[in-house]
Amino acid sequence: MIRATASAALVALVASAVPAAANPTIVIDAASGETLVQQEATRPWYPASLTKLMTVFVALKAVREGRITLDTPIKVSSRATSMAPSKMGFRPGTLVTLDNALKMLMVKSANDIAVTIAEGVSGSVEGFAAEMNASASALGMRESHFVNPNGLPDSRQVSSARDMAVLGRALYVYFPDQAGLFDIGALRLGKRILPTHNGMLGRYPGADGMKTGFTCAAGFNLVASATQNGRRLIAVVLGAPSAKSRTMMAASMLDKGFVSGGGQGAATSLASAGGEAPDMHDFACRNRGKASREFEAQVEDMSAPIPRSFMQAAQGPEGHSPYGGGGSPAASAAMRPSQVATMPRPAFQPVPVFVGPVAGWTGPIAHAEGDTAAPTKQAYTADGEEAADSPVKAAPDAQSMRGRRAGKAKAKVARAHPEKAEKAKIAKARPAKTEKAEKVAKVVAKKGKAAAKRPAKSDDDE
Repeated sequence: MIRATASAALVALVASAVPAAANPTIVIDAASGETLVQQEATRPWYPASLTKLMTVFVALKAVREGRITLDTPIKVSSRATSMAPSKMGFRPGTLVTLDNALKMLMVKSANDIAVTIAEGVSGSVEGFAAEMNASASALGMRESHFVNPNGLPDSRQVSSARDMAVLGRALYVYFPDQAGLFDIGALRLGKRILPTHNGMLGRYPGADGMKTGFTCAAGFNLVASATQNGRRLIAVVLGAPSAKSRTMMAASMLDKGFVSGGGQGAATSLASAGGEAPDMHDFACRNRGKASREFEAQVEDMSAPIPRSFMQAAQGPEGHSPYGGGGSPAASAAMRPSQVATMPRPAFQPVPVFVGPVAGWTGPIAHAEGDTAAPTKQAYTADGEEAADSPVKAAPDAQSMRGRRAGKAKAKVARAHPEKAEKAKIAKARPAKTEKAEKVAKVVAKKGKAAAKRPAKSDDDE
């Protein structure tokens, strides 16, 4: 009775403070599929790397059907290597097992690996996209349409918060033995440590999945799952202006869900909103700092600490608070979403992955049909080129963004100090004349060549 009263009070409190400029959100019960909290949940939106959850679903479905195994090696194609970061950066012809590929997909959010999986399972990106759409339709994902397996920009690839919640639940329901795939804090590949992008893991109590996504057009997206007192909820946040903002919103939404006494019917029954997905460039990239501050302030305003009475009622048999940490209920009750988003991340024990087949493998190698195709400059859409009529352009990778910022800074200095700019121009044009300079130039060139082989880090897709 105490818990019910506290729950009702908290729901009434947080429901009265919804942001004016609402972004799509939803919380559902993973067991029942019931909607607990939602806001514009069926509004069309660009999914970005949340797409990769559907890539996992189709791949695991193929395993269940016996078309491929988790140990099957799949070959990285030229088309896969042409993907924009974030990616693993493997060379064409590299072999990786489907099991390792799925882990790289979830943790690194590797766009090249997404294409590798698609080609290994279905023979082509186009065939795999058809399977993605068939699965989406069967699951009741009414706003979703897919043309690629990684979520890189294409105006034809859309989804919704409701659809992503339905997909997240389906992964847990249909493939419970693979739940650990969404709860990996870090991977180890040789000497490389690859940490997760999911800011909820190790921070929010009971957080156990699932996937992040970001492009300038989509904003910062997140499907987050958490389990408390044996109850798993799935929250979806779309279009946040920063990684911190989406973590705050997800924490706030899950808080509401866990104290909610009732639902709003099945998620699949929510009416479609219609319309087109918005382009979030101004919000998520051009004016990110201002937008983040305003968004985070709204989340704080709409959130409330869990009442002490609820925290006491919600303790487990060992007196464990849902907020963990071994603190008192009073201390735990004071914890806000902003604290969840800013607390230090734990040092996750990395899960090892490797390149190549498993020892003793003698079975077939999965690969793309016609594996001799030349790499494309862009392979974001079904035909390997960005759609000509697409208003959404591929987001630049972090290196190019840094290059442009550096170029603008140099231009500003040149305008202020033309004499320095002229000296720099002359110095750049002057050839090296000494043996020492020649040696230095060779070393620099060698380092540059080595750096070019490494995959570029990107903040444009997770």
